Amino acid sequence: MEFIFIPIVVILLCILPSCIVQVNEYERGVLFSKGKFKRVLKPGWNFVIPIFQSYKKVDIRTKADDVPAQEAITKDNVSVKINAVLYYKIFDASKAILEVENYYYATGQLAQTTMRNAVGSVTLDELLGEREKISAQICKIIDELTDPWGIKVENVELKDISLPEEMQRVIAKVAEAEREKAAVITKAEGEVEASKNLAIAAENMYKVPGALHLRTLSTINDVSSDQSNTLIFAIPIEILRAFEGTNIQDFVKNIKKNEEDK
Repeated sequence: MEFIFIPIVVILLCILPSCIVQVNEYERGVLFSKGKFKRVLKPGWNFVIPIFQSYKKVDIRTKADDVPAQEAITKDNVSVKINAVLYYKIFDASKAILEVENYYYATGQLAQTTMRNAVGSVTLDELLGEREKISAQICKIIDELTDPWGIKVENVELKDISLPEEMQRVIAKVAEAEREKAAVITKAEGEVEASKNLAIAAENMYKVPGALHLRTLSTINDVSSDQSNTLIFAIPIEILRAFEGTNIQDFVKNIKKNEEDK
């Protein structure tokens, strides 16, 4: 009897390690019993009977799937090439195994077709200017379609939008024209503001006696600071007429006398 017991113990010790299955915290195990779905194995050690039972592990961490560049035509018939990054995770391991053959491949193909359809429903200007909005629409569509597979789509990011060279040149010309337009408008607005300020300054100088002469002297001082400039100062004709019929020597004597009196 003892000779029979010892081989049984040895066989059990050999089989026991293969019966214990370890499932990590970021994994779930889908257990099948005689080919039928039994349950989902939780993290830790789980007992699986060889031959009668089998299992398949599923990683439930968030995955980043690079969607290859796709040729698409926008609503206004512009050919573009676009690629994206798809972020998703599995929330039901049993559905990911039972409902779809290869959830990784199926999700990628669904992302490609959905992205092409989304690009075809918008114009080029909308595609370039509302990238976040279009990404959210693509994410919502894929999430709804992958929900029966136990997959939650967290985000879709459009990485790059490539345009034909001729279209790039057209967009560059449009952008240059817009910049020139803005520059002309800004210059015109500055001239309007300058004219208003000049009008106010001219009105103030007209009201204040001597203000215009002070401004003239200030301008002369600024110009004469550079020795390379030749200054021609125009004297009003009224001042010259004041000297008509006047003895210059008497005029100079009167000036000196006034200075001595002071």
